[in-house]
Amino acid sequence: MSALWLLPLALALPLLLAAGSALPLIRDRSLTLAIFAPLPGLAAALFAPRGEVLVLPELVLGVTLSLSETGALFLGGASLLWLTAGLYSRFYMAGKDRGGNFALFWNLCLAGNLGVFIAADAISFYVAFALVSLMAFPLVIHDRSQKALKAGVGYIVLAVIGEAALLAGLVLASGAAGGVAGIEALVDAVWLSPDRPLILALLITGFGIKAGLVPLHVWLPVAHPAAPVPASAVLSGAIVKAGIFGLLVFLPLGETLLHTGAILAALGFAGAFGAALYGLTQDDPKAILAYSTVSQMGLMLAAIGAGLATGLEAAGITSAIAIYALHHGLAKGALFLGVGAMSASAGKAAHRQRAVLAIIALSVAGLPLTGGALAKLALKAPLGPLSELLITASAFTTALLLTRFLASVRPGSAGEARAPLVRSVPVMVLGAGALILPWMVWNMSGLPMSYVWQWSNLLNGALPLALAVLAVWAAQRTRLSLPAAPQGDLLALAEPALTKLVTALQTLGRRLPSVPRLPARKALSGRLLDRVEAGLARALPALLLGLVLVLALLAA
Repeated sequence: MSALWLLPLALALPLLLAAGSALPLIRDRSLTLAIFAPLPGLAAALFAPRGEVLVLPELVLGVTLSLSETGALFLGGASLLWLTAGLYSRFYMAGKDRGGNFALFWNLCLAGNLGVFIAADAISFYVAFALVSLMAFPLVIHDRSQKALKAGVGYIVLAVIGEAALLAGLVLASGAAGGVAGIEALVDAVWLSPDRPLILALLITGFGIKAGLVPLHVWLPVAHPAAPVPASAVLSGAIVKAGIFGLLVFLPLGETLLHTGAILAALGFAGAFGAALYGLTQDDPKAILAYSTVSQMGLMLAAIGAGLATGLEAAGITSAIAIYALHHGLAKGALFLGVGAMSASAGKAAHRQRAVLAIIALSVAGLPLTGGALAKLALKAPLGPLSELLITASAFTTALLLTRFLASVRPGSAGEARAPLVRSVPVMVLGAGALILPWMVWNMSGLPMSYVWQWSNLLNGALPLALAVLAVWAAQRTRLSLPAAPQGDLLALAEPALTKLVTALQTLGRRLPSVPRLPARKALSGRLLDRVEAGLARALPALLLGLVLVLALLAA
């Protein structure tokens, strides 16, 4: 039997688990079950055939699924991140309110995120994209604090604007294609349509909001710090990649669009450098990581723009972006989860946690021979000299920003002698993936392995980091400190309006009748299920490590 059936299973399992969260028998165990929801997606990324199409006409308006080589990297990286973050969330949310609600929206958001990478028709793609956008909102506001609600309002306003822009762009593109919903047909129609400038503007706006394109990025620096740690990890590592993937799929890469590409490249580089510098003014480690995400996403957006402006071959730029996105997603997920692991550590264990985070941060900055260095080489190779120079220079600001992060992340006052395995294992798995997996998929770049070892490339990777070390040393000697700046930069201008809106929503929520919760019947669940879940929970870290090793051996 073909492994193509793994594609619909990747969507069906999280959707079924989301539905099960409403049942008393499952509700209290939904966080444990949610850990297994990404497994079909991970298996599909490894074993599903590439390029084959699966049509399911009986589902709603008809669903068409397919997995490309590029989509497999996005799908695999996202699935691994959701898997490890799910393990983390099982214990992070233990004893906290609304665990069943968290699992419900976690699974719905997961289904949408994975659906974006395997949808082969515009309708299925849009439904998946809308699902991941809208279901991330309850994850952001889960704590119900004033900070979380403000962040959530800012997020959902921009998300709805993005969804409207994307829907309008897809409708116009479908009209240009004569009503056809196939993505390839839509892309060809956009290139030939007289409404091409408007369609491209709408698509870039819709996808750009999700991807953190400046100045549409303002939701990231407020949503990431407000969300629970595991939600921040998937927001930064996986969900924002839906926007990048959408641009790769729907923009007419391979064709030359000088002005559109130049504008996108300029905005991307503005975010790459501007967000990194602004992040230096932050104190919250999650806010610093959020600005780092805006910066790294800016590099990918700039590469797409540069490729569009010069008419680069689509295969080269999409493969490079996929490798870069794979590394960034795993590394940034590890850093976010590492913030929680540090808060659960003390003493020597906290120092070990910081050392692990430092290695991952160096990879993001492009330390030679790390996975991050390979990702940067793959990204720079197909681009022109100016873009290559700017990407190399961005390693300097990235190193400064992540040094700021390492200085800001501290052990919690209630830290233990060492972090529980369920908090440290996900960080180590994701960190190892970020360091190693780019080597395993390097052949997708089309470059020989000897390219990695060229002295010029090693020097270009090391020089920005050496300059960053000198800059940090000089700042310490002169006791230079930057003034604190508000999170959300441009969004801070709307702070009074957000405060009033949040107050109004809280008042409305108190007046609405509450939905009675069905009592959980212990007799239904039974002691056997309780014992099974408890034993499974204790064994989950070891199971996760074993699963990753087995899958790696099978894929080798």
